[in-house]
Amino acid sequence: MTGAAGGIGRACALKLDRDSPVRDVLVLADRDGPGLERLAAEMPGRQVLAVPTDVSNPDSVASLFSAIGALPDPLAALVHAAGILSVGSALEVDFQAWRRTLAVNADGVFLVATAAAQMMLQRPLKNRSMVLVGSNAAGVPRSTMPVYAASKAAAAAFMRSLGLDLAPRGIRCNTVCPGSTNTGMQQAFWGADAQSGRQTVLEGDASAFRVGIPLGRMAEPEDIADAVAFLLSEQARHITMQDLYVDGGATLRA
Repeated sequence: MTGAAGGIGRACALKLDRDSPVRDVLVLADRDGPGLERLAAEMPGRQVLAVPTDVSNPDSVASLFSAIGALPDPLAALVHAAGILSVGSALEVDFQAWRRTLAVNADGVFLVATAAAQMMLQRPLKNRSMVLVGSNAAGVPRSTMPVYAASKAAAAAFMRSLGLDLAPRGIRCNTVCPGSTNTGMQQAFWGADAQSGRQTVLEGDASAFRVGIPLGRMAEPEDIADAVAFLLSEQARHITMQDLYVDGGATLRA
């Protein structure tokens, strides 16, 4: 579980702790080492391996999977939620911001997912699944986040292609695409007037060519975690190479 220390990643980790057999080892990865330790403390009775990891760094990812490989049980599931946000007009974003965002949000997916795939192939299990936490920005233009949207689109496309490569070996790869979700990342958009900012998200902003949320509510991190857990489970055993939008209808996808 990458990106485990906060937001959607944290909710996913807690969901997996609640739902998976207590004998399963839960591996938590994030750049925020202290955050990982706090999360692990919320999982009494569970064997937890907390590994501070920078998913954009090949050596750091290699160290993570070396630690996973030392565990006695085979790798059954991956949830990759690590990511960063970059905002600004496409005409204003500098190249370094572009590279940093792609390094985490796209390179990180490549490094982590391919390492997980290689490890899963070594020791087959009945149900093996990978889920990427992406964004609905991957499928709709955003006037203030072109770099973020591009990075998430690249990651989702990679996961679909990886899923095609792995399908004959029984490994499923899917992407959950959240919309606006009540996390610290989302709240940073709202500015000093949080109530007004939240209402704009719900109702839309015509000046930014952005619709609101048809269901009239913002997602909680747990809503995304529920979708992730479903795609990991045997209930989703015939689902692979899919992008599941969990955004209250905000992207109006056909």
